[in-house]
Amino acid sequence: MTPFNDNWITASRVYLNPRVLSMLFLGFSSGLPFGILAEPLTAWLFDSGVTKTSIGLFALVSLPYSLKFLWAPLIDSTNFPLVTSWFGRRRGWALVTQFALLIAIIGLGLSEPSKNLFMVAIFALGVAFASASQDVVLDAYRIEILESKSLAAGAAMLVFGWRFGQVGGAAAGLILADIFSWPIVFAGMGLLTIVGMITVIINPEPKKTSARQTIELSSSLLQNLPKTSSFPLLDCRFVAWLHNALVSPFVDFISRNGWFAILAFIMLYKLGDAILAVMKVPFFLELGFTKTEIAGVAKLFGFNAIILGGILGGIILAKIGILRGLFICGILMAVSNLIFIVQALVGYDLSFLAFTIAIENITTGMGTTAFVAYLSSLCNMAYTATQYALLTSLMAFSRTVVSSGAGWFAEQLDWVPFFILTTIIAIPALIILNYISTNLAKEAPP
Repeated sequence: MTPFNDNWITASRVYLNPRVLSMLFLGFSSGLPFGILAEPLTAWLFDSGVTKTSIGLFALVSLPYSLKFLWAPLIDSTNFPLVTSWFGRRRGWALVTQFALLIAIIGLGLSEPSKNLFMVAIFALGVAFASASQDVVLDAYRIEILESKSLAAGAAMLVFGWRFGQVGGAAAGLILADIFSWPIVFAGMGLLTIVGMITVIINPEPKKTSARQTIELSSSLLQNLPKTSSFPLLDCRFVAWLHNALVSPFVDFISRNGWFAILAFIMLYKLGDAILAVMKVPFFLELGFTKTEIAGVAKLFGFNAIILGGILGGIILAKIGILRGLFICGILMAVSNLIFIVQALVGYDLSFLAFTIAIENITTGMGTTAFVAYLSSLCNMAYTATQYALLTSLMAFSRTVVSSGAGWFAEQLDWVPFFILTTIIAIPALIILNYISTNLAKEAPP
């Protein structure tokens, strides 16, 4: 065996690390709510006679993903009564958010779109809030529990698990909806959150890094400061805690060279893909595909394409670096949207549907792996949860607000111009990424 092959075999053994493997199941727990709030929810609304414009507006229930940075400092630096003392801060908060997610999903299934659409929106918002809070914890947990040399492998496993949760949850929901009532379907999907709970319980609490120890030491010292006022907001202990938990992570990030361009890129990178995702199921249903066909072809078959895309994305990043890999994956994601134009012209054809979804999922898997690795590399270990939440919140904000108009665009433009629009929207991010890679100094956070 050549040294080249030996090196590849040695490198691949990182995937056998139990902590890296656990990212597969944590990714599943993170991706499941996305699958529930996408295909099953939109199919349910479509079956109930809700208009395309209203279905598009339901993307706004995902706003908690955009705003999670507001409460991330609370999760990052405080304890939850009893639970965190038993399991540790990261694992304790993870279990709390997962239990809340279970309750919200079951509640969503018990609401009825045809009778009270507002109540459906409230429960969907609850699912998004619990899911976004879970992501705050799991993202920090992943970065802190893995060694630096395992971050890329952990990101790849997380993406695989996330896609399995998203695709598997969505596929199961669509298939079961042709057999059982929606309340039973949502209850079954809700019970899948137990996978994440078990994974958290059997894994250890991450060790405190020197940066994290410094922050927690500072926080403990705050408790010994004198109380300066009976009004909490004027208490110097509260003000000092607020500065450490909320202000410092943001100041640390904006002190970096080119921070504004980085944030703009994060907000725009997956925007075209997000707009397309909102209307995929209504598009397929309008062409005449059944929910079971969509699940069987577009989801179960597409899952293999997602895995392949994730692997290709990891290989590309390993060979040419994160920034160049992001650029290539971004181009492929944008161009792949054009295959939906051909699908619109072909109409009902299961074979071509499989081809369309394969192309779209391969490029999405490539882009997602590259994007997660890039975001992880930007985080300072002292503020892992807060900074990662900020970065993903900005991405989610643009995705949620702009994609909420996807249904209106589809109704006004028709399908072919709509898919062209999703491709054009991807161009600004690529321009900014080119600027970042050619003009900004590469900085590695501590």
